[in-house]
Amino acid sequence: MVQVIPPRSAAAIELKAGQHLKVIDPEGEQVADLLALNRHDMAEVLSSGRTLDYQETIYLTRGDILWSNRSRQMLAILEDTVGRHDFLLTPCSADTFRIIYGHAHPHRGCQGNLHAALAPYGVAAEGLPACFNVFMNVPVDAQTGRLKVLPPLSKPGDHVLFRAEMDLLVGLTACSAEQSNNYRFKPIHYQVLD
Repeated sequence: MVQVIPPRSAAAIELKAGQHLKVIDPEGEQVADLLALNRHDMAEVLSSGRTLDYQETIYLTRGDILWSNRSRQMLAILEDTVGRHDFLLTPCSADTFRIIYGHAHPHRGCQGNLHAALAPYGVAAEGLPACFNVFMNVPVDAQTGRLKVLPPLSKPGDHVLFRAEMDLLVGLTACSAEQSNNYRFKPIHYQVLD
């Protein structure tokens, strides 16, 4: 059954080891920030640094693994119809909107939305790990190291299929940052599959 995350919001998803999570961009050009925590020990979290180190690439796709801060496999990428995602940038937050966009009354962003979704599980705002930014398009200049945030390459119906390698609590957003989503806010769909 397809679940809908409305624009600029988040959901908490429980996954058992071996279950699959399919993240779908129904309209195209919409980022979904994904974070993961060990369901039985939430001090073990998704790690950008460990993952990029072990996979030896910043452009993770089918066949790659997302690793924890304890060097254990958390999620395997089984299918990927886009092939460009980001694991460098932090989730957008009220500070993002204040500093980058100059908003006087900023939206709480993905960080605030993830905290709201995960708070019933006892996850503190300061305990949120790095996110794997599904569909986010962040090319890096090979000479200067400068980052650009460009519109996602995802088209309507594109998806990424993950397999849980341990019991997980996953936070998933329909991202709130204008630049990340080509200045439109759209929903994200997902399915949990056995």
